[in-house]
Amino acid sequence: MTTDHLTHNRPAGQLRHAASKVPEVTVYFWIIKVLTTGMGETASDFLAHWLGPIPAVALGGIALVAALAMQFTARRYVAWIYWTAIVMVSVFGTMAADTLHVGLGVPYMISTPLFMVALAAVFALWYRSEGTLSIHSIHTRRRETFYWAAVLATFALGTAAGDLTATIGLGYLGSAVLYAAAIAVPAVAHRWGGLNAVTAFWSAYVITRPLGASIADWMAVGHSRGGLNLGLGPVTLSWAVAIFGFVGYLSATRTDAHSTPKP
Repeated sequence: MTTDHLTHNRPAGQLRHAASKVPEVTVYFWIIKVLTTGMGETASDFLAHWLGPIPAVALGGIALVAALAMQFTARRYVAWIYWTAIVMVSVFGTMAADTLHVGLGVPYMISTPLFMVALAAVFALWYRSEGTLSIHSIHTRRRETFYWAAVLATFALGTAAGDLTATIGLGYLGSAVLYAAAIAVPAVAHRWGGLNAVTAFWSAYVITRPLGASIADWMAVGHSRGGLNLGLGPVTLSWAVAIFGFVGYLSATRTDAHSTPKP
């Protein structure tokens, strides 16, 4: 992971953490991230069935813009603002992937590599402009823009990838098991294989999307599709309550905002 060159008198790590607009990567981060992916998946499907695809996409787009406007306006990381934006990215990212498949008839075998190329393009532009993809360096408007573009691309890619594996024979539960195993790979590679922290982070970040979505879909869909038949509404509500609880805890304790500065 590269170290940003800062010209202030304070240690670089202190300034970086004081100004960063994203949370520390703790166990809470990964728990909430997986919860938002699952909740976004079922919320998107629920809204599409309840309102219809076009009104649902329009509503999701408006809510996403409003959430990102709050995030960009905030001067520091605020847990409820940040995670609200993540939830709306999750919902709209799901809608984007589903629109390509359902609305335009693009197969998941095509949309998955398409979103992969889109994410690679965001990373390439980000790195060319800033010289780092580290989330600890999100302290300028331009870097924050690149960050959220990457986040949106990861959600769309993860949605398409999760639906791809679910429809080629693995099913939702099989896909959840697959991605649960896959998400351990970057962690192991970073810990014992020398994989750098930035690559490990973004690799795991992408995988959280199909992992959470596969689990939520498995809980929501009917028995005929291999699910528990709990329903889109109840699953969405229960996962939203869990997110609210964790984010409320972080807002009260600021556990993910106060950490020892790193050099």
